[in-house]
Amino acid sequence: MTENQKPLSNELIDALLGDYKKPEDLIGENGLLKQLTKALVERALQAEMTEHLGHGKNQLVANDTGNTRNGKSKKTLKGDFGALPISIPRDREGTFEPQIITKHQTRWTGFDDKILSLYARGLTVREIQQHLQEMYGAEVSPTLISSVTDAVMDEVKAWQSRPLDAIYPIVYMDCIHVKVRDSGAVRVKALYLAIGINMDGIKEVLGMWMAQTEGAKFWLQVITEIKNRGVADIYIACVDGLKGFPEAIETVFPKTSVQLCIVHMVRHSLNFVGWKERKQVADDLRLIYSATTIEQAEMELCQFEQKWGERFAPIGESWRKNWPRLTTFFDYPPDIRKVIYTTNAIESVNMSLRKITKNRGSFPTDESVLKLFYLALNNISKKWTMPIRDWKAALNRFTIQFGDRMPNV
Repeated sequence: MTENQKPLSNELIDALLGDYKKPEDLIGENGLLKQLTKALVERALQAEMTEHLGHGKNQLVANDTGNTRNGKSKKTLKGDFGALPISIPRDREGTFEPQIITKHQTRWTGFDDKILSLYARGLTVREIQQHLQEMYGAEVSPTLISSVTDAVMDEVKAWQSRPLDAIYPIVYMDCIHVKVRDSGAVRVKALYLAIGINMDGIKEVLGMWMAQTEGAKFWLQVITEIKNRGVADIYIACVDGLKGFPEAIETVFPKTSVQLCIVHMVRHSLNFVGWKERKQVADDLRLIYSATTIEQAEMELCQFEQKWGERFAPIGESWRKNWPRLTTFFDYPPDIRKVIYTTNAIESVNMSLRKITKNRGSFPTDESVLKLFYLALNNISKKWTMPIRDWKAALNRFTIQFGDRMPNV
């Protein structure tokens, strides 16, 4: 409470609650809070009109033009109190501009935020309608919900084109697939995501992009855009095993070390194994990537091939083929290897995005996907306030290994 505000007297509160018997009397459809809000807002509007004209109701005209009150207009505002009818005073010259409720305003301040919050949690338009009706008694049309969420697209465009930092020591890139209606048919489209770890160790979504399918050619466009937005260097890029993906990164950032995600590699390997032996094969693969040195890892790979090579030859062949990009993380101490060898940082984001889309059969447009994911990513990134685990150790290592590429501090 500020110094100019006066506390409500007990006598006034007692008078207001004189007929109170049950909660509905206070917060119900016709409860005291709703009536009091209406009365206070309408009284404030009358006070604004008095200030505008220079004289009160039924008083002598005090302005040079002879402007006076000219009845009222009706407006219904939607908000926490449901639908609340308000009488807006008018003047003869039509010059009165209300402040507490502006012209064309149909919703209380903050009501749009409630719609966006529900939308960001994956509720469909129909579910948002039902929720607002049940919680606030407010009937909201699908057109209104769409207009509120459509306004987000300007934010999305500005966010997607914003300048980025010059250096991101680590960048994770991955893709999530969504169903979107396109030309009368439902198609599975690819939504590309890039998450960077900045110099402070804080995660940051660099952007999101949509395409018909996932492919290295489109990833090349994504990486080029990231560079055009100001990124001059990436030390380590963590990606899945998509063919041509590492080459796309190295084309734009030739000094970047590419680490193929070990988790993706293990999943791919287990596709060749039956259920009965899957755990045993997974345990033997773990011996490879949990080795203390790259030499020990290669020895474990040799033993794996001796044990399983005859039955599951494609596994050993795949690890051999990708070995240089599977073992980048061995250049770093054990306490920061887990930050590097897996795309879990972005996988967890993808998991959260899948949760909010699981109740949707498909999206009507590409824009509807971008709106929802932008709002959802905003919610997710609010928790990214602290550096990732063991960041100081990682930064010290980067300073030694990439000294000539580190910014001057």
